[in-house]
Amino acid sequence: VVGPILAAAGCTFAKMSGRGLAHTGGTIDKLESVPGWRGEMTEREFLERAERIGLVIAAQSPDLAPLDGKLYALRDVTATVESIPLIASSIMSKKLAAGARSIVLDVKVGKGAFMKTLEEARLLAKTMVEIGQGAGRRVRALLTSMEAPLGRAVGNAIEVREAIETLKGKGPADLLEVALRLAEEALRLEGLDPGLARRAWESGKALERFQAFLEAQGGNPRVVEDFSLLPLGEELPLASEKEGVVQEVDAYRVGLAVLALGGGRRKKGEAIDHGVGVYLLKKPGDRVERGEVLALVYHRGKGLEEALAHLREAFQLGLSASPLPLVLDAVP
Repeated sequence: VVGPILAAAGCTFAKMSGRGLAHTGGTIDKLESVPGWRGEMTEREFLERAERIGLVIAAQSPDLAPLDGKLYALRDVTATVESIPLIASSIMSKKLAAGARSIVLDVKVGKGAFMKTLEEARLLAKTMVEIGQGAGRRVRALLTSMEAPLGRAVGNAIEVREAIETLKGKGPADLLEVALRLAEEALRLEGLDPGLARRAWESGKALERFQAFLEAQGGNPRVVEDFSLLPLGEELPLASEKEGVVQEVDAYRVGLAVLALGGGRRKKGEAIDHGVGVYLLKKPGDRVERGEVLALVYHRGKGLEEALAHLREAFQLGLSASPLPLVLDAVP
């Protein structure tokens, strides 16, 4: 959502992204849900698309940030996947290789994130900002909550559908709020009017940029009008066994549910099912009656019972709930 908004606001959004691992999703996996879309490209193709469309997202490859893949594999076998200096260097190597003058980082905090506490997230954000500034870039990091999933969709194809709905003005308010805030920060770093972000979204120009971006990278642009082109699994409603107010939707548990369905990988290189996922009909603060549907589960039979058990654990009901802030802090 952020990329098309910035491209429509006159910025060039050029990004290198990774694939998902464990309960966390990857941008490349999500976009590969679109028939024909590909993230692999040469450096020349990357620069040409950035210039022509104003929006390009590439998968890490031997041509772009070649050492990162080797370092990631080493982290995997040396129990250093959660090492903050190594996470920071992995993320920032891709950002710097993409060549951007200004870099805005969205550092997730909470149960569904690698950084569980605000202190850990601040340290990671500070480390990444210092790496970027040391390389002569303008960098700002927002720390955003991942206690509950952002938006309502969790999965691959289902998140692409939600991103398109958001660009059409029909998406969840929390997703739009964070996307606009990130886009506004990027515009500020570039010395531009932050108000351009909302105008790019409201005018429909961001949606047009997204469609052009899909087509430029081999994807079928008709998915914007026809969601049946996305590979969604069979739909199963999950009903509440009691009544109350939703106090919590544990993002980590929801991520584990999608992993059980086959929508994520337990180890690097595993194939995933782009069509499975979870769509939350109830979020923290919502009133629920017994038997009311909490979520829709998209599945193909695999891991269904395990996924449903995780989802029942994820939803915690009580008498009342207080709203949680979405943006927790900023660095610097």
